[in-house]
Amino acid sequence: MIHRLRLYRDAVGTPITVFFDGNGAPAGTPSPISTPEMEVLYSRGSKSADDMIERVTHRFLEYGDVLAVTDDQAERDTVISLGGMASSCLSFIQTVENRKLRMILNITIVRNGISFSGAGKCAAINS
Repeated sequence: MIHRLRLYRDAVGTPITVFFDGNGAPAGTPSPISTPEMEVLYSRGSKSADDMIERVTHRFLEYGDVLAVTDDQAERDTVISLGGMASSCLSFIQTVENRKLRMILNITIVRNGISFSGAGKCAAINS
């Protein structure tokens, strides 16, 4: 999952923070390495990942959009009520896959000298 999120981050250029509930992690679980572009955090003590998501949503909104990806409907509702955006995991995965496909198509189009003009019209560019 971390690897896919790093690829997504590279494609969109938006910093990402990933939260995990750290209390349930088995002893000796290695921590993924955080970078300035993608921070990986684990909750500690009595705090849950949800608590951290809500705090970050509140604090980061002044810097731009905040998107929380979770299958917890109550947490999505909370993030939205704080002014953030929320997505289910499946919806986010579909968005990432669609962007990846568009990126691959764009690379193919550029490499093959194809341009699009108008509604659905396609023409090859002669080199």
